[in-house]
Amino acid sequence: MPNGSKSPDSPNILLILNDDMGFSDIGCYGGEIETPNLDRLAANGLRYSQFYNTARCSPSRASLLTGLHPHQTGIGILTYSNGPEGYAGNLNKSCVTIAEVLKQKKYETYLSGKWHIASNLTEPTDAWPLQRGFDHFFGTIIGAGSFYHPTTLTRGNANIEHEAEKDPSFFYTDAISDQAVAYIRQHTKENADAPFFQYVAYTAPHWPLHAHEEDIAKYRGRFDAGWDALRETRLQRLVEDGIIHPNWKLTDRDPTQPPWTEAQHREWTLRCMEVYAAQIDRMDQGIGRIIAALEETNQLDNTLIIFLSDNGACAEDIPEGVTAHELVDQLMIAKAKTRAGKPVHFGNDPTRMPGGEDTYQSYGTAWANMSNTPFRLYKHWIHEGGIATPFIVHWPRGIKEKGGLRHNPSQLPDVMATIVDVTGASYPKEYNGNTILPLEGESLVPSFSSAYEARGPLFWEHEGNAAVRIGKWKLVRKYPGPWELYDMELDRTEMNDLAAQQPDRVRDMTAQYEAWARRCGVIPREKILELMRAEGGTAFWEEEKQK
Repeated sequence: MPNGSKSPDSPNILLILNDDMGFSDIGCYGGEIETPNLDRLAANGLRYSQFYNTARCSPSRASLLTGLHPHQTGIGILTYSNGPEGYAGNLNKSCVTIAEVLKQKKYETYLSGKWHIASNLTEPTDAWPLQRGFDHFFGTIIGAGSFYHPTTLTRGNANIEHEAEKDPSFFYTDAISDQAVAYIRQHTKENADAPFFQYVAYTAPHWPLHAHEEDIAKYRGRFDAGWDALRETRLQRLVEDGIIHPNWKLTDRDPTQPPWTEAQHREWTLRCMEVYAAQIDRMDQGIGRIIAALEETNQLDNTLIIFLSDNGACAEDIPEGVTAHELVDQLMIAKAKTRAGKPVHFGNDPTRMPGGEDTYQSYGTAWANMSNTPFRLYKHWIHEGGIATPFIVHWPRGIKEKGGLRHNPSQLPDVMATIVDVTGASYPKEYNGNTILPLEGESLVPSFSSAYEARGPLFWEHEGNAAVRIGKWKLVRKYPGPWELYDMELDRTEMNDLAAQQPDRVRDMTAQYEAWARRCGVIPREKILELMRAEGGTAFWEEEKQK
């Protein structure tokens, strides 16, 4: 039976998040990858050029769903415990999720895809989806894994990994999309009078590089010009489309990477990028099916759709020497064998082409550098390459402008504030007897009709990498290095460090950052590294990144 009364003022909410995708990968943000369905949403809605995530999977999910900074929610780094309070790796009770807020407005709530904000991966806890406001859940609790046979696959509170094991056609990206479609149709039949909140959280294009051969084939030859030439052409498209200012210079190629003309293992290297593109392509196909389901059920016009990525492109290497013990037993992000019983070969071995279930590889720094065109650095870091995301908003009933661009800076907590605003929901001071921290975000609704005024300061911290942005000024640090200062109106690609020229501004912004860090429970990175060493190094490549 319907559990509420839907009015024209109660839009459905569809929040689509993907995983480890760069700023310029999809078609409507300058990329070569075919994303006609996302391009359609952008052409009939709004694109934001300066929307920011928090540079990492778990913290971004925590911030997106709660409207707080990740440390306030208990997700300071990942879902492995690295310390007290904000680093416990588990969504705490000082926050509420969008689902919990909208349940108070009689919304039906659905989640299809990746959770990754609970420390217990095998037993239901009060940090699992059904315990945090979702009526229905299908997906994975863990943060990564095989697309053919993912670990921690769950329906409701029950593990269903056996379903993927028995289904030779199972592919996680498709399963996420198809479940989202099924939820829309189920909602129409069973709860048509109630609005819905649907969170669709893809793992594509997070490693491992797994894709269908027919999707990979579409991209053969697409990247043969190499990362240097393609970075130039991507920037040109971004400038022509008004997303990037023509005065902002393209950053240098990552200094650890060779020119394309000197790239080794050329066939394997191209295949890595082709599989990565195929992963995004497959996701876009699924988004197309979700949009079609909304159209078929006459709900597209009054559904607010938001699309974004959880961090910038990922430069993490999966070294050839990584063992099944590390990935399978310690981190629980892989299976040692395929569903047919063949061994899975872990690591970026150029003699093995990625894509199949028996491989476990990543696409590497040079392609990630291209994915983040025109910015530098990657997932983990707070320079623009780590935190800049495509951000698309589509809502025919609430947004009249089609194909508009918005350039004012915004960040993840603003999503909760926006949803509270458009639904008329109330963000609580208390929930289930727990005091809830005040909302940190600012609503984007004013931007739906026109360019909007600058919001308050933006803050970030992840693994000691940190930043504060106030107006056009961004103070940023790559841990353990010094603070850098950039004028983001003249130099968004962070090429001209002005810190030495403006020491007073650096001191003032540093003081504001430190006050925020104290308020939000940010623990100094040195202390975290001590705790990580005591834990025995739960994420082997994270230790490598600090060397």
